[in-house]
Amino acid sequence: MSGRRRGKGSITSYKTKGGTRWRWQIRVPIDPDQPELGTKPHGQGGYLTSGDADDALQEALRKRREQLRFGSTVPTLGAYAEEWLKGLKIADSTRKGYAKNVRNHITPYLGDIRLDKLTATRIARHYRELEDHGRKDTYGMGKPLSPNTVSKVHVNLCSILDAAIEDGHVNVNQAKKKLTTKPPTSSEIREHKPEIVTWSREQLDTFLAWDRDVLKDELYALWQVIAWTGMRRSEALALRWSDVNAANRQIQIRRATNTVDWSKTKKTKTRKARAVDIDEMTAKVLAAHKKVRAEISFELAKADAFVFGDDSGLQRSPDAMTSRWDRRLKWVGEAHPEIHRVTLKGLRHTHATLLLEAGEHPKVVQERLGHSTITITMDIYSHVTPTMQRSAIDRLAGGSPRA
Repeated sequence: MSGRRRGKGSITSYKTKGGTRWRWQIRVPIDPDQPELGTKPHGQGGYLTSGDADDALQEALRKRREQLRFGSTVPTLGAYAEEWLKGLKIADSTRKGYAKNVRNHITPYLGDIRLDKLTATRIARHYRELEDHGRKDTYGMGKPLSPNTVSKVHVNLCSILDAAIEDGHVNVNQAKKKLTTKPPTSSEIREHKPEIVTWSREQLDTFLAWDRDVLKDELYALWQVIAWTGMRRSEALALRWSDVNAANRQIQIRRATNTVDWSKTKKTKTRKARAVDIDEMTAKVLAAHKKVRAEISFELAKADAFVFGDDSGLQRSPDAMTSRWDRRLKWVGEAHPEIHRVTLKGLRHTHATLLLEAGEHPKVVQERLGHSTITITMDIYSHVTPTMQRSAIDRLAGGSPRA
């Protein structure tokens, strides 16, 4: 028998039919999160030599110092990721994005690996697989994932493993060993960032006129408001008539539709309200739209009614509005081939681009779009910078005496 000092554990020999064997033992917390509960003995036997038992003892002492858990099975990454998702205190839309990454890009590849068996090398191979053939959507199945998406997967995996450290399952975040895992860099993400597709003023006017006069679209006012305010789809769908100040030609953007449960509203993306001025044409479109709503039911034109609600007064689904937008783009393309396809978000981008091309100060554009900083605005609309530079230098040259 080999003894150890108090608190350092012990190594003990015992006889078996196969010969002498060795075991180690230490005392560990009953619950690391509740030290007041005291300690309990923990150990393991079956070692052929005292040296083997001592190596295991030293590893157990290290785990105790680092407050790792004893006496419980370390969960797999997939099982732990599900628990991690349940404990997050985040917006529903953010949770939806995280869950999608876990479901599509983490669990199918790494989900069966125990947290303490996951290595940086395996994570690196996973990222390379995603970059090579990671897409799961119907139209891109098996094609490469963008660096931006792989980066989001990396961020989620880092957060999962950080939580596993706090829970005492592991002591090192293998995903943060960037020299090995090599997640996409900022420059790679920028390099592969898709170009923003927008309309010219002429294309925008053509679409809105066609939608109003030919299609006679019940959603015409919605497209007009988004195009001439730059507000987000979810912000437009959450507007109430009390937010529209017809006399001052101004809209208060106070909330947004919850894109996961669109029967509810939430705060705006920046969690701040903002006011946007509207032009005379948009004010008239809203007035006409309110009149139509009142003709359906007086309740639909009350102050607390949704401006773009359905005929029952309920909020419309953001995804359904995107689907309707896509159908209209298909139809208008048949009548006006010069109008290329833009997304519904592209209508917001069009508003910003037209303002910047007209020489409006980026700060004004930032305020209208509801970006948290002007840096975000300038980064997104960097494609407009050449036009802004030309306008600036032309103004400078026009106002300066020439030799």
